[in-house]
Amino acid sequence: MPDKKAYSQYKETQIMTASPAKLIILLYEGAIKSIDSAMAAIDEKKFDVVNNNVLKAQDIITELAVSVNFDAGDLASKLYNLYMYFNKCLLEANIKKDKESFKHVRDHIENLLDAWKSIADKVIDVNNQSKGVNIAG
Repeated sequence: MPDKKAYSQYKETQIMTASPAKLIILLYEGAIKSIDSAMAAIDEKKFDVVNNNVLKAQDIITELAVSVNFDAGDLASKLYNLYMYFNKCLLEANIKKDKESFKHVRDHIENLLDAWKSIADKVIDVNNQSKGVNIAG
């Protein structure tokens, strides 16, 4: 069990020290992992495991939804609506145990994950550029 405790401590440190963009990335990755686990459990006919993983994914998506900054404009409202759509699709997929519906949501979340990774990389590049030595005097 020491390995599990060490991993848990590592994850906690990763979360506590993460930038806001990195936290969003971690949430998307967690939702994808939960959806993947739910889809795998369908094949094994472990429907309690499917349900638990869908609930985890929905919790993550709800957390993303409540963190949307509506002052950011129209895009924020669209993102919030997308999160609500994901939760609705996951609910329906869970009831029907429909892997294609799970995959549909997973693919959209993966696209958002890729976009956020790109944004995070650009923020890191800008921050690294601003930390250079000022030789202008």
